[in-house]
Formats: sequence, C-alpha cells, structure tokens
Amino acid sequence: MNGLAGVGDSEAAWVFCTLVVAVFLACGSPESVDGTDSLNPRAASPEPSRQERAVPAGWPQRFGYGREAARQEIAAWDIDVRPDGRGLPTASGSVREGARLYRARCAVCHGETGVEGPDYPLVGRIADDAFPFGSDPGAIETIGSYWPYATTLFDYIRRTMPYSAPGSLTPEEVYAVVAYLLFLNELVTEEAVLDHRTLPAVRMPARDRFVPDDRRGGAEVR
Repeated sequence: MNGLAGVGDSEAAWVFCTLVVAVFLACGSPESVDGTDSLNPRAASPEPSRQERAVPAGWPQRFGYGREAARQEIAAWDIDVRPDGRGLPTASGSVREGARLYRARCAVCHGETGVEGPDYPLVGRIADDAFPFGSDPGAIETIGSYWPYATTLFDYIRRTMPYSAPGSLTPEEVYAVVAYLLFLNELVTEEAVLDHRTLPAVRMPARDRFVPDDRRGGAEVR
C-alpha cells in the first residue's frame, strides 16, 4: 500500500475495497454471454420434466435391443412359494429318497447329519418355550429352531441349492430333500411323503414367534 502517498495502511485498505465495489457495481451482475446468470445457471431454464429426463431430446423411444419376454419365459422365473403353499409345484418326494439325495448333493457342505459340516448347520431344536435369537446373537438359526414356514425351505432350496449347481434339482428332488431335512429336525416321520398339500401343513416350532411389525413412528428398534 506504499504506492498511495500520505495514506496509512488501514486507510489504503479502505480505499482499495471502495474501488473494487465501485467497479463491480459499474459492471452490473455477472452474466454469461447468452444472458443467463453465470452464478445460477438454472435461474433462466426451468427444471426438465420427468419425461424429458427419461428420454433426452433427439433420442429414440426404443433402441431396438432385445424383445418382450414370452409368457413361458416369465413363468420359468415366477417360482416363488408363499407361506400358505401357493406356488408349490405338483410333485412329491419322500424322506427315504431325500436321504439318498442329501448324501449325494448336500452332505459335502452341511455334513452327514446336517450339523457338523463346514457350512451352515441345518439341524437343531430348542425347547418349545425358548426363542433366544432376539437376545443371544450367537444362537444358531437352524431349520428346526428358527424357520417359521416349511414352504420357505422348499423355495430356498429350489432357487439356491446345491451350491455348485443352484436350480438343478427337479421339483420331486426338492420335495425329497425338504422331507429329509424336516425328518432330521424331528418334524415329520421317516415314512413321510411331501407334496403341495402336505408340505404347507407341517407346522414349524418357530411359527408363532414371528409377528407383523405394525409400529408407526418413533424408533425403529424398541
């Protein structure tokens, strides 16, 4: 600030700021070359509609890739099974056949008895009046102690097992493996044959331990 003769540092600073403000006001508000506000470029252009965002200007409605799925193709993926049994295929499988399939396709991961395998244990029961899973993070969630619906077991095995070839089991084989696992968990007899009518009738020990979460507002966990 020594270039301003006879003016102190504080006074020189004030004069400099005054000059900057004067130049700014003389030039007006900053605008881009097209007249829009360069500090707020959206001020002069409204937000595009949802349809405009979905299909940019100049783009075709369709690109010609693929085709609509046929009903048969959709049906092949529409295999979910509900707790009441809706969605179960018309087939059947026995405990005895399930024992053979389990040894051939499942035991390598889950062990010969469903307990001692390197992967997730499948067999185990707890007392009928016990349900420690909310208070004991270390409790083992087996088929016999935790799963509320036998039909969910069918749905899960058909989609994901065996690990090396998920979805490769036929409906008859899935019924048989489910029957054997329920037998190992002492939920059906050794002579049991399961199908789309008898499987939903198997009542799991944890069936009444799950209730709908109808809380409204407040903390998620109480």
